Amino acid sequence: MRVVVCMSGGVDSTVAAHLLKKQGHHVAGLTFWLWSFPGAPDYAGRTKCCALGDAEAAASELGIPHETIDLSDAFADLVLSDYIEQYRGGETPNPCGRCNRLLRFGRALEYARENGFDAVATGHHVRLLAEDGSYGLLRGADPVKDQSYFLYGLGQRELGRLLFPVGDRTKAEVFDIARSHRLTCAKLPESQDLCFALKGDTSFLFNDADFTPGPILDIAGRELGRHDGLPNYTVGQRRGLKTASVRPLYVIDIDPQRNALIVGEESALLRSELTAVDANYLSGTHPDDGADVDAKIRYRSPAAPAQLQSPTLKRFGLLFDKPQRAVTPGQIAAIYAGDRLLGGGTIARSGPHT
Repeated sequence: MRVVVCMSGGVDSTVAAHLLKKQGHHVAGLTFWLWSFPGAPDYAGRTKCCALGDAEAAASELGIPHETIDLSDAFADLVLSDYIEQYRGGETPNPCGRCNRLLRFGRALEYARENGFDAVATGHHVRLLAEDGSYGLLRGADPVKDQSYFLYGLGQRELGRLLFPVGDRTKAEVFDIARSHRLTCAKLPESQDLCFALKGDTSFLFNDADFTPGPILDIAGRELGRHDGLPNYTVGQRRGLKTASVRPLYVIDIDPQRNALIVGEESALLRSELTAVDANYLSGTHPDDGADVDAKIRYRSPAAPAQLQSPTLKRFGLLFDKPQRAVTPGQIAAIYAGDRLLGGGTIARSGPHT
């Protein structure tokens, strides 16, 4: 086949391209650059998730053609603007899921169609499942590196033309392949999600008005201190709270209408229910109401048993067997049946604390 590989310059995408070439496919590399719009920081061709020079060098080492395409304007319109507005609305968005769903895969598949490629490959740690003319995704073989959580927005049309060559290997095995073939990527640091965070900071995306100080309130409404701008906080956060309390307090809720942080003890973070919107199901149809699923409410959290409630093509509810900590509006809720990714959505709200 003719396969175009989305290359970041890191070890996963480079080894994916290597494996496909070794299998006899005609392989080319493709890198998207997202940071050339007016006012963007000068990243000099390198962010936390990709590096133009490393991607070009990796393609050269593999002896494959490579092209870089600037998607800065689309990234700003589809991902960053939403990220900023969700924060202003008191939510903590997950831009990686939105970028994958609305931008990266769609543009890569469009490029493949326009340039005569049969498939698009990436270095994601997920496994493609093909059965009876339909497609699904399984968690990656390496449970620590599994990235299925971010790919809940894919559908049958995309999955039928995607390949994930490293998904059935552990990260250690991927590095072993890179080292054994003396690929430079084996010596590079791993790429990270949230590509635009500078040392973990995204404050440069906001203006001064977004950092207007406001009250820190307890659940009863008593003022305990002052915060220095809502974009600096997320549900579940403990560090950085300027209160006089001698007890550990956590952000329980963010109230943009009052420009207030609501704080409480850790037990107040526990929630048994959530509602997710902007839903997507990989099969194209939602599971049955009351179906038993496993749900992840953030990338690094383990999946937790839950029941699906009142699912539609646009939204669903989850009732967890055990209360979950810091269910955060704006984050992804991904649902599974065992290792199989069923779909997901954006957390809109959680139930009352337990």
